[in-house]
Amino acid sequence: MSFFNHAKKLLQDNIREYGMYIAFFVIIAIFSVTTKGLFISSRNIGNLLNATSYIAILSVGMTLVIVIRHIDLQVGYLSGFLGAVAAIALKYWGLSVFIVIPLVMTFGVIAGMLTGFLVAQMRIPAFVATLAGWLGYRGALQLATRATGTVIISDPVFNAIGNGFIPDIPGLNSFLPGVHKLTLLLGVLAIVLFIVNAIIDRRKKQAYKFEVLPMDMFILELVFVAILIGGITWVLAGNKGLSWAAVVLLIVVGFYYFVTTKTVLGRHIYAVGGNPEAAELSGINVKKITYVIFGSMGMLTGLSGIVYASWLRSATTTAGTGLELDAIAAAFVGGVAVAGGVGKVVGSIIGALVMASLTNGMNLMGIDLSYQYLVRAGVLAAAVIFDVATRNRGK
Repeated sequence: MSFFNHAKKLLQDNIREYGMYIAFFVIIAIFSVTTKGLFISSRNIGNLLNATSYIAILSVGMTLVIVIRHIDLQVGYLSGFLGAVAAIALKYWGLSVFIVIPLVMTFGVIAGMLTGFLVAQMRIPAFVATLAGWLGYRGALQLATRATGTVIISDPVFNAIGNGFIPDIPGLNSFLPGVHKLTLLLGVLAIVLFIVNAIIDRRKKQAYKFEVLPMDMFILELVFVAILIGGITWVLAGNKGLSWAAVVLLIVVGFYYFVTTKTVLGRHIYAVGGNPEAAELSGINVKKITYVIFGSMGMLTGLSGIVYASWLRSATTTAGTGLELDAIAAAFVGGVAVAGGVGKVVGSIIGALVMASLTNGMNLMGIDLSYQYLVRAGVLAAAVIFDVATRNRGK
């Protein structure tokens, strides 16, 4: 089989996974041309990643919630409420930022477990249970910020989470002046780790007689991803380097990627999403998985609230409005199946970047907000239609 035939077959067999990447690159190309390169400037890419981080964190948890065939509508206002709790704890309670962060994330876990109890134990549909949470946490947010309206956060360490950048390597100013060397080093390390991990996975699959990519396509995939990581790293290094918000997001993605792909828990999550009844009969505790997923969603909501409040340097009465819809849209655009059972953590990040890139690019072009919502609606509808169409074709 020729190289092009290999590529065609690979694309057809993995159209669900590769489709979003193709769409993402098309969006980048269009906005790069229409904004005369402003879209891919170092400053804009850095700002885009910072503004996307808190939504992307939510989308990771939302992807797993949808994978097990549920939904979580409360995460927007819960995120805003927990961000307000962090702001109040820092400003009025006098707590250290190193106490506030785990405290807020613990509150998030408790809120998520409460939802898990309603869904798993009381058998209340997740839509109804989280809609109640949406109303409740909206009221709690307004009560928390009623006295001042806006709680200004002055803690420099906390504010650095959403606005700061990692320090550079000292003593190397003469080498590549104006370029963030530590960011470049981390980019090179990421490329090496990806290549090594890809080779190890390929050898494991071959040892178990699983189908793998032809060698030429495998090498092309490695080169493509290496160029992508290298390009993003170089663009970020040209400004201020990698932001702390991006570091937090990368840690979240790395952890959840490992859990969902390398652990028994990850296999159980997808088994429950594929067929809850069959999973129960095979010995999987579906209630336990439901608790874990909603507790995890709550923890990520707390982390998202921290990053969001840090990015704004404040907590407001309207904080978190609409974030749940952005997270759900990012998950679906990133490839999670409407029927559950299918979806990847990395895909949710691509989905968040796609939606954020659309907004950012259209803002740079000066497109009216009304048309922006229409375009984003079309992209979300297209993603869902694409999911349904590919699943029907698979049948």
